Amino acid sequence: QVQLVESGGGLVQAGDSLRLSCAASGSMIRSKTMGWYRQAPGKQREFVALMFGSGIANSADSVRGRFIISRDDAKNTVYLQMNSLKPEDTAIYYCKAYNFGGTDYWGNGTTVTVSS
Repeated sequence: QVQLVESGGGLVQAGDSLRLSCAASGSMIRSKTMGWYRQAPGKQREFVALMFGSGIANSADSVRGRFIISRDDAKNTVYLQMNSLKPEDTAIYYCKAYNFGGTDYWGNGTTVTVSS
């Protein structure tokens, strides 16, 4: 079992940057796939980015070149660096831990609001 706590959200202006953090506890994230998703008001949750335990990363077309996922396994933490933020990036951002003992886990989310 793993618990995930996101932080770092806030209210920013278009063009600003934010770094989200996802602190894991209960299990080590080393060698595990970790990801970020987001859910905008009135929309379904969507994939943002993920990083395999190998360090290979993938991201959605909508954020590629602006958002960077990284991890610090020693701190059991995953990050999402978000640059050149746009109003359409406004959403609740969720951290996801893939396949811990056959189960995926989610955090409670952190809210990002980008004003124009």
